[in-house]
Amino acid sequence: MATFIIQGGKSLKGNLFPQGAKNEALQVICATLLTEEKVTIKNIPEIRDVLKLIDIVQELGVEVTRVKKGEYGFCAKNVDPNFLKTERYAKLATSLRGSVMILGPMLARFGTGFLPQPGGDKIGRRRLDTHFIGFQKLGASFVFNAAEKCYEISARNLQGTYMLLDEASVTGTANLIMAAVYAKGTTTLYNAACEPYVQQLCRMLVSMGACISGIGSNLLTIEGTTNLNGCTHTILPDMIEVGSFIGLAAMTKSEITIKNAGIENLGIIPSSFNRLGIKMEYRNDDIYLPAQEHYEIESFIDGSIMTIADAPWPGLTPDLLSVFLVVATQAKGSVLIHQKMFESRLFFVDKLIDMGAQIILCDPHRATVIGLDHNHPLRPTNMVSPDIRAGVALLIAALSAEGKSKIHNIEQIDRGYENIAERLNSIGANIERIE
Repeated sequence: MATFIIQGGKSLKGNLFPQGAKNEALQVICATLLTEEKVTIKNIPEIRDVLKLIDIVQELGVEVTRVKKGEYGFCAKNVDPNFLKTERYAKLATSLRGSVMILGPMLARFGTGFLPQPGGDKIGRRRLDTHFIGFQKLGASFVFNAAEKCYEISARNLQGTYMLLDEASVTGTANLIMAAVYAKGTTTLYNAACEPYVQQLCRMLVSMGACISGIGSNLLTIEGTTNLNGCTHTILPDMIEVGSFIGLAAMTKSEITIKNAGIENLGIIPSSFNRLGIKMEYRNDDIYLPAQEHYEIESFIDGSIMTIADAPWPGLTPDLLSVFLVVATQAKGSVLIHQKMFESRLFFVDKLIDMGAQIILCDPHRATVIGLDHNHPLRPTNMVSPDIRAGVALLIAALSAEGKSKIHNIEQIDRGYENIAERLNSIGANIERIE
């Protein structure tokens, strides 16, 4: 287990370059299984979860070539579906929740799919019903082996259909899109997720020869085809990392420029930080964050306490709620953080309370934060990273605390942020990694 040792309380200054979007990378890498032709993907973040998925598709028989840092070629001409039932696959897949998106392409192209119960962050129940109910509506048979905790699907021929998804699941929508591109006839997905990751997946498939309309909305129409070609695809900047850097600048009173931030794909993330009083300027596709000694939380028009809540896109992504909560601890004013989509994501607040933050955990979904207005800096402490996003939020808190903090189990942070210590050290942070 690796550890970060952080000497906090320093202001940072300089440029940060966001990595490619992790969630998009997991989807588009799975999509390479849909064609025998070569697919080149650029701006891949070389982080733990993405590299694990590349290992899985490689062992499935996909020829993978690392052209240069962040750019890979994939050729899925000689895929072996039998690998899905090996112990090696089970070991790899159970450590990565994104492995579930292998099912759609494998079902579409080979008529079969198998998955041990996937891993990922322990942030509450994360059911897979949307995926499998959708596959069944396309004509697949589905079996869940409760004793061995594995899923198996099969279908001779997929048939296009109308379906109203029970939830706007991002991975569920991606899986069903990839299955539907080879289904006979027309598939209509209503209440589909419409995050930029899903839009990018659709655009990539269209460039491969798929026919998809409604991209960017929650109503997608897919006309089935019999063959997809290769393509070259570039992944967007990671909006979760951009949001993390905005929060970092506010908490550490730093002057930071986020270069090539992909502003047009950030949705309401910047304006949500504005509601906490954080100032920023757009300079072409860069976000300039001036050093702020104080930032004040807005109230609603009627004077009631501000609420920051997650919601399906174009609402605020749940992956940033942990960062918003940490940033609010040093704001002026109070805010209610409402994490609607996952029931265990706020349980890391006890670590912030130990650091001196004033937080009332109302229930598993809601926390009230009374900001300290930078009058009382957080205290350094020792802590353990529970998941990717809470881990980065705790790192931001430690960088603002005056003194030495330790964060253990930082492999969780590695799953979502590439060389984060080195990049932050380049603008003045003091983070040491101990293996």
